[in-house]
Amino acid sequence: MAKLKTIFFGTPDISVPYLELLHELTDVQMVVTQADKPRGRGMVITPCPVKTRALELGLPVRSPEKLKDIFEEVQQTPFDLGVAVAFGKIFRPDFLALPKLGIINVHFSLLPLLRGAAPVQHSLFQNFKTTGISVFWIAPGMDDGPILLQKEISIDPADNAESLFGKLIPLGLQGLKEAVAEIESGKITKTDQVGEPTLAPMITKEEAFIHFQTMSAEQIHHKVRGLACGPKPRTFICLNTKQELLQILRTELPHEPENPADKPGTILRVESKKGILVKCKEGNIWITEVHPAGKKPMSAAAFANGRGIQPGEGVFICND
Repeated sequence: MAKLKTIFFGTPDISVPYLELLHELTDVQMVVTQADKPRGRGMVITPCPVKTRALELGLPVRSPEKLKDIFEEVQQTPFDLGVAVAFGKIFRPDFLALPKLGIINVHFSLLPLLRGAAPVQHSLFQNFKTTGISVFWIAPGMDDGPILLQKEISIDPADNAESLFGKLIPLGLQGLKEAVAEIESGKITKTDQVGEPTLAPMITKEEAFIHFQTMSAEQIHHKVRGLACGPKPRTFICLNTKQELLQILRTELPHEPENPADKPGTILRVESKKGILVKCKEGNIWITEVHPAGKKPMSAAAFANGRGIQPGEGVFICND
C-alpha cells in the first residue's frame, strides 16, 4: 500500500520530532516553515529548527513570509494530507481546500479548552489537574475544527512548563501515529468539539511580570510554573536605592499561616535550604531559584546572602 503524500507545517523545536515521525510514516512532499528570522545576540538571519532538520533529511523546504506566496506551488503539489504542529500561521479557507483529505493539527490541550498559542503555559497558570493532546482537523476558525482523537494525562503539582512539554510531546507523537494509521485505513473521524471554549493566547513580556502587591501567592506560583518555557517571569527589586529586574525561576508554597499585618513585597525570612520567603497580596511564597541580570541562575538563598538581604526589608516593594 502506497504511503500517504503529506506536507508538514511547523517551525520551533517542539515541531521537529513530529516532522521526523511524519517522514518515517508518510511520503513528505514539502516542509513549510515560517520565514528565516534574526536570532541571537548578533541578530543573524537564521533558519528555524524545523527548516534545519528538513534540510538534513533532504526534504524540500519553503519558508514564505506569507502562505499566499506559495499557494500556487502547493496547489500544484499532489498531496493527500497536511500536518501542522506549532506552525504559527493561520490557514485561509482556499489553502485548507488544497489537500485531498484536509490538514490536521496536533494541539497541546483537550479542545475546546485552551484554544490558542500557549495552552501548556495557561494550563499551569490555571492550575489544571489534567490536560492532554488533541489531533483535530483545521477549520477557518482558531482551533475549532472537528476532533480526530484526544489523549489525556494528569498534571503533577511539581510540573512546570518544561516538564509538562516533556510529557505532552511524546503523547502527541503517539496521537499522530495513530491518526495517520486511521487515515491510511480509510477511517476519517470528525467529531465536533463539545463544551465551553476557553482561550490560551500568546504571552507577552508584560503579562510575565510578577506583582507581589496585586497577586496572591498561588497566582505567582502557578505563573512561575507556566513560564518555565517562554518569556521568563520577572519582577523589580529595590536594593541600596537602586531598582533592577530579577527573573524568578522557581517557587514553593509554604504550609504555614500568613500574618495579615505584613506588607506585600516584604522579606519575611531568608533560609539557606529554602530561599526567600516573601509576603504577597494573599499568602506568602518561597522564592527558591532566581536569575539576576548578567549572572547565572542561582539559589535564592545565595542571591540573598550575596546582596545582604535581611528579613523585614521591602525588597520587592518598588515602583513597577
